[in-house]
Amino acid sequence: MLDVCLLGCGGMMPLPKRFLTSLLIRHDGSNVLIDCGESTQVALHMSGFSTKNIDHILITHFHGDHVGGLPGLLMTIANNHRTEPLHIWGGQGLARIIRGLTVICGALPFELVIHELSFKERQTFQTGALEWTVQPVKHRVPCLAYSCYLPRGGRFDLARAEAAGIPKQYWSLLQKGESVEVDGHVFQPSDVLGAPRRGLRVSYATDCRPAPALVELVRDSDLFVAEGLYGDPAKQHDAAIKGHMVYSEACRIAAEANVRELWFTHFSPAMINPKEHLEAARKIFANCHVGHNLKMTTLRFDDDA
Repeated sequence: MLDVCLLGCGGMMPLPKRFLTSLLIRHDGSNVLIDCGESTQVALHMSGFSTKNIDHILITHFHGDHVGGLPGLLMTIANNHRTEPLHIWGGQGLARIIRGLTVICGALPFELVIHELSFKERQTFQTGALEWTVQPVKHRVPCLAYSCYLPRGGRFDLARAEAAGIPKQYWSLLQKGESVEVDGHVFQPSDVLGAPRRGLRVSYATDCRPAPALVELVRDSDLFVAEGLYGDPAKQHDAAIKGHMVYSEACRIAAEANVRELWFTHFSPAMINPKEHLEAARKIFANCHVGHNLKMTTLRFDDDA
């Protein structure tokens, strides 16, 4: 399963009741953070998720409302006695940005492992069991969208395991994807598992314009967290000039990509009531929702898959 928490939903500047956009995904006790604006640390404390267990931070782009919270968060993680390396992922130039931001941090008790990604082509990487796809998107500065996939193995075939003479104490290891050796013979998970089943996918795209490549990135997502700078479709031209999307554009992407659920985020400070245009958006994609501070969900595998 995947725990997902939208830590904040604001763009440009934090407001008293609207923290800057940041998303946390937790799997198997490890946390991955996407973007880190200046209010992210406050939201993390309110959410109850551990800062010490943040093992990876993914950055979409280098505007201040997406990276300004990094120094304080890193110092808090250090004060929580973390010593394990912390990985930071982002586009080309990330190392320079991190060097500048961490000038005020002093010596950290853990290593920062910097991974620079291309702003020109789709890439993949892995964090634990999570498989990530990264897609460059169009904004006023180079920007990346992320899609996270948790794969699911095939069903355990009891008859095949018994026919092969595999002792029961090894079945759970094979189900977890590990090979086992019995009396000199090595058994692979494929010997007792069926075809892989549908996993879980969470996609995140903010500060960007619609594009066919973005549709493909988020295709079949269980949850798509997408920016909606404005809800009013009349402001689409203004959003486009700034390199952003409005609700209706995010909804069309979700519908075309066969997304199960859509959360809007990265609201303009000028949009006082993000729910005002929700009804109109639902005529394009019914299962869309306005994000808010600490909006959470837990995604689970389909029982019948």
